[in-house]
Amino acid sequence: MDLRNIAIIAHVDHGKTTLVDNLLKQSGAFRENQAVAERAMDSNDLERERGITILAKATSVEWKGIRINIVDTPGHADFGGEVERILSMVDGVVLLVDAAEGPMPQTKFVTSKALALGLRPIVVLNKVDKPDAEPDRALNEVFDLFAALDADEGQLDFPHLYASGRAGWADETLDGPRKDLGALFDLVVRHVPPPAQIAREAEPFRMLATTLGADPFIGRILTGRVESGRLTVGETIKALSRTGERLEQFRVTKILAFRGLSQQQIDEAVAGDIVTLAGMSKATVADTLCDLSVDTALPAQPIDPPTISVTFGINDSPLAGRDGKKVQSRVIRDRLMKEAESNVAIRVTDTPGGEAFEVAGRGELQMGVLIENMRREGFELSISRPRVLLREENGQTLEPIEEVTIDVDDEFTGPVIEKVTGPRRGELVEMKPAGTGKTRIVALVPARGLIGYHGEFMTDTRGTGVLNRVFHSWAPHKGPIPGRRAGVLISMENGTSVAYALFNLEDRGRMFIGAQEDVYEGMIIGEHSRDNDLEVNPLKGKKLTNIRASGSDEAVRLTTPITMTLEQAIAYIDDDELVEVTPNAIRLRKRFLDPHERKRQSRASA
Repeated sequence: MDLRNIAIIAHVDHGKTTLVDNLLKQSGAFRENQAVAERAMDSNDLERERGITILAKATSVEWKGIRINIVDTPGHADFGGEVERILSMVDGVVLLVDAAEGPMPQTKFVTSKALALGLRPIVVLNKVDKPDAEPDRALNEVFDLFAALDADEGQLDFPHLYASGRAGWADETLDGPRKDLGALFDLVVRHVPPPAQIAREAEPFRMLATTLGADPFIGRILTGRVESGRLTVGETIKALSRTGERLEQFRVTKILAFRGLSQQQIDEAVAGDIVTLAGMSKATVADTLCDLSVDTALPAQPIDPPTISVTFGINDSPLAGRDGKKVQSRVIRDRLMKEAESNVAIRVTDTPGGEAFEVAGRGELQMGVLIENMRREGFELSISRPRVLLREENGQTLEPIEEVTIDVDDEFTGPVIEKVTGPRRGELVEMKPAGTGKTRIVALVPARGLIGYHGEFMTDTRGTGVLNRVFHSWAPHKGPIPGRRAGVLISMENGTSVAYALFNLEDRGRMFIGAQEDVYEGMIIGEHSRDNDLEVNPLKGKKLTNIRASGSDEAVRLTTPITMTLEQAIAYIDDDELVEVTPNAIRLRKRFLDPHERKRQSRASA
């Protein structure tokens, strides 16, 4: 059967997953009356809640007798490890660009990877039916982006379509019939070459594993594209590491191929197809699965190094073990090692003492998603503030710099530029109008300066600003960056908080807890209005007297406490603080709960 392998790449929210939904519907992958969830490819709970794609997923459609394997990729640079590997499985990419926003930082990130691999993109200008769409401007910006990324002549001569993924149409001209996505299917078949591997069917079987999964019934599974040869169920093959070292020999128990949204068992895998194999016990991502006669491993894509690290420790607070079932350090370690194996962008190392683990990754969002998944699985953890990983080169300390693109209403540009270029030590690269009443600001900012900035940015822009960031380069260390300015309110007692006590503490700052909540000594219950930490008693009740005066017993009305999301809490804490994460609660605490121990430690560090 004739084959095409394509990946759909785009910036966050430019409509990849919605477009894939309509490609599946129009190719007949669903029955007429089949109930299908919106954004069918985002199958993970967190993906549905946040409206983002976290894991790359493959599907397959048939069009006029040709099978098209489609891979939906994440848009966030934090999950770039997924994108880098996926691009080595395909022969073409469909680059989706929002006709109003134009190319964005993550568009640049994934496109640079695709162009470097020699793929020739098809550009789809999506959402052209939006009132503020400017497809011609967006198309010119795409061309400029390709030129800036050193695209060759063939890549610069790219075909383009105008589309609305949500309405389910794509046309070669703006005033086309707007009927269906047939023009996109036809262009993919014409423009994307069939896999070169098909010509190598007579050679021995070889396949590079690009994603790892686990199935409750068949165990460990690896997905990848067959580079050469054929493979039937029951054959014995071996796995080679990147360096060519033999890892194991195993019998293939199942071969699965993508057909529509589901995977179906097939008897034989042929060169060029994207398949999933079962039966191995050790082989992992970037290993070569091959015939017993093959001795050289296939080259694997290098992965960008992690830029931040977070310490995952056991929960040792007085409330530990109440919510979660998985609290021991060995259980936490096993789970993190399993994550590092399937997610190549994450690195896990043990710390001295064995009670905590250093987890390095691409960004706060990636860490937040990992912690949220573990929390839902019943883990209890204590999490440190993210630290940026530094590099030593020629006796000089280098730090990661991020390219930040901000779209903001004109009235808020002043405070945003001041915050980014002032204390955060960023450099302004570009500032230009982006549509009516909006400005686009591009700046290079040290990754350290961006930890915890997003919440402040949303406050400064009254929730209307859009901030995107992507790794830019390593540069000499920029010097100290001030952290949080305010101190915190720390509980000095163990027990249950009392409304009367909290009401009297409201003059001291903003509260993170309400009445009748469990608190313990050393737990952070609010933000102090000054820059020093203050120990307070949230358990202090009202002294009752036998004299009643009118108005003395009015009901206490508390200001609504601030509730933080997991990412906000991790970004908020200081180096001497931790976030306690359990299945039902997110609490902030001091690393050392005892006040005397805290004083001793601060003297020692000073």
